[in-house]
Amino acid sequence: MVVRMRSTHGHTANRRSHQALKGLPLTKCQKCGAVAWRHRACLGCGSYRGREVINVLAKLDKKQAKKKATANKK
Repeated sequence: MVVRMRSTHGHTANRRSHQALKGLPLTKCQKCGAVAWRHRACLGCGSYRGREVINVLAKLDKKQAKKKATANKK
């Protein structure tokens, strides 16, 4: 069966014109200067709006201790 009212390429493109990808909302961190997402804590230094929210060093130490513990089990 053939489609009776086939939509043209232009009509399809107009309908999909709002579906384009938008750029990421990135800014520079005030503390360390790393690129970070807006309204989120910096992954480099753990600060948000000029104050420390996440203790990155403690998180890194915990991760290394866990990796060392799993390596000792094997």
